[in-house]
Amino acid sequence: MKPAFSVIFLTTLIGAAQGLFLLLVGSQALNLADGDFLVTGGVVCLALAALGLFASFFHLGHPERAWRAAAMWRTSWLSREVIALPVFMGCVVLWSVSLRQNWPGVAVWAVLGSLACGALFVCTAMIYASLRFLQEWASSYTLLNYVLLGCASGTTLGAALATFGQPQLAPPYALLAIGLTVAGAVSRSLSLRRNARLRPRSTLHSAIGIRHPRIVQIATGFLGGSFNTREFFHGQPQAVMTLVRNGFLVLAFVVPLLLLVLSIILPGLLVVAFTVQYLGLLLERWFFFAQSSHPQNLYYQRAA
Repeated sequence: MKPAFSVIFLTTLIGAAQGLFLLLVGSQALNLADGDFLVTGGVVCLALAALGLFASFFHLGHPERAWRAAAMWRTSWLSREVIALPVFMGCVVLWSVSLRQNWPGVAVWAVLGSLACGALFVCTAMIYASLRFLQEWASSYTLLNYVLLGCASGTTLGAALATFGQPQLAPPYALLAIGLTVAGAVSRSLSLRRNARLRPRSTLHSAIGIRHPRIVQIATGFLGGSFNTREFFHGQPQAVMTLVRNGFLVLAFVVPLLLLVLSIILPGLLVVAFTVQYLGLLLERWFFFAQSSHPQNLYYQRAA
C-alpha cells in the first residue's frame, strides 16, 4: 500500500497522547504527581491529539464533509475512530479542568477518559486488522503493536516532561518506558517475522481467472497512470524497504533504550529519547503501511 503521511502523523501523535494520558491517570490514582504537573500533561495530551486530528483532514478528499465519516459507525471501524477521538479529547479536557478547578468528579473523568483511550486504540488498530485480504495487517499483532508503541512513546514523553515539573518521577517513568519499549520491540519483531513468512493467497492466475500454467503480463491495463497504480503500491525498491525497516528498529527501540538507561544519570537525555523514538515511530508506521501488499497489485503492478 502507499503510505499516507496524514495517517502516519495521526496514528503516531494520538498514540503518544493516549500513552501519556494513561501514565498521568495512573500517577493520579497512586498520588505520585501534583495537580499542576498533571494539568500540564493533560494540555500536552490534548495538543497532540488535536495535531493528529488536524493531520487527518489532509487525508480527506472533501474536508468540508468530514462529519459524514461518523455516519457508518454501526459497521465501520473508521467511523468508530472518528467518534472515539473527540470523545477521548473531551474527557481529557474535562479531566484537566476538573483537576485545575478542584471540581468533584475528577476520578469519573479519569475512568471515562481511560475507557475512551482504550476504545480509540481498538478502533484505530481494527481499521487495519479487520481487512482480511491484507495479510500483513490481519493479525492480533496490529492491535498489540498500536497499544505498546503508543504507551511506550507516551511514557517516554511523560518522563521528559517530568524533568521540568516533577524530577523525582523521571527515573521511575524512564524505567516504565524501558519496559514498554522492550515489549514493543519484541512484539514488533514478532510481527515482522510473521509477515516475512506469509505467502500470498492470491496468484496471478486467480487474479485474472485464467488457469494456464504460463502467464506473461505485458501491460497494466492502462495507457497511463491511474488510482489503482498509484494508491495501492508504494513504488519503492526493496533496498529502501530494508533501509526503513532497519532504521525504525534502531531509532524506535535501540537508541531510545540506550538513552533511557543513560537518563538515570543524565535526565536531560529524556527529551532526546522521546524525539528519536518519535522519529523512529514515523518510520515504523510508514513501513507498516508500505509492507502490506494489496492483491490487486498482482494485476496492476507486474508488467514486463
